[in-house]
Amino acid sequence: MAENKKLEILITIPFAESLIESLRQVSPRIQITVDPARQPEDIPDWVWEKTEVLYTDSVLPQPEQVPNLRWLQFHYAGLDDVLDAPLLKKAGLEITHLSGVAAPQMAEYILMMMLALAHRLPELTANQHKAEWPRDRWERFMPRELYGSTVGIVGYGSIGREVARLLQPFRVTVLTTKRDVRRPQDNGYYVEGMGDPGGDLFHRLYPVQALTSMLKECDYIVVCLPLTSQTRNLIDDKVLRALKPSAFLVHVGRGGIIEQNALLLALQERRLGGAALDVFAEEPLPPNSPFWKLPNAIITPHVSGISPSYRQRAMDLFEINLTRFLNGESLLNRLDLQREY
Repeated sequence: MAENKKLEILITIPFAESLIESLRQVSPRIQITVDPARQPEDIPDWVWEKTEVLYTDSVLPQPEQVPNLRWLQFHYAGLDDVLDAPLLKKAGLEITHLSGVAAPQMAEYILMMMLALAHRLPELTANQHKAEWPRDRWERFMPRELYGSTVGIVGYGSIGREVARLLQPFRVTVLTTKRDVRRPQDNGYYVEGMGDPGGDLFHRLYPVQALTSMLKECDYIVVCLPLTSQTRNLIDDKVLRALKPSAFLVHVGRGGIIEQNALLLALQERRLGGAALDVFAEEPLPPNSPFWKLPNAIITPHVSGISPSYRQRAMDLFEINLTRFLNGESLLNRLDLQREY
């Protein structure tokens, strides 16, 4: 890049000015335009034409509108809903996502739900609404201790790694799956001091093909995979029937990973100890969905990734990648279109 030529960056997210100002300090070689938009038509053609770096959630122009675009940074990690966008096929375009940014809050959500299920929180809450002090409370509300249990993490990405770290004081046996078992290290972005960058915190690592064998051993199952053509309906009726009837399931990946009707039936027939579900195949979950009334399920409206620190961490990662981009270095969290994540 010529020394006197600015790198034109367009951001369509309404970041606080303090975060944008911090980004400007990365280099005098950058020129930042912030234009909050909900659709490509909200951005003038002349802005699209000059843009070289685009930071956005889902405002994606046609390839011919952005002849100078070299790098596309998404504002989130899961890209299953935009993989078919023509822009992603633009030749030479670098595409990155925010994997790792939501890991701290999502891992806390998962741990909270594991403890809530283990300590019978749904039943305790229902009992509170009845204003009852049952005589059989010791039997009815007997908890299942997380300590010393076996936890299966389906997908050992940034979220799964942070879950494994948080579980260390509980002395659990951590089993996990990963697409490439030969590379247990984390080569993507992670918040300093968090996660498992070296791949040291699990007891056994399974290929996805051995998923059922792993899950048979688990007292708790955490699903945090991305949704791809390979993971859609990965956990089907056959897999669910292989689980312990006492097992607890926490699902924060994408709704399409678990066959929803099979999961509903497993919960209705109490072939699972319980489940905490933050994602569904259809969202918003319809008011008439039978999932709402399951006594052995905790339902949340896709909120596990929400955090007041998300935008700060997102900008931290963008600054790291922007520095790498300016220096001609490899970017973190590059999208692999073949793997779909």
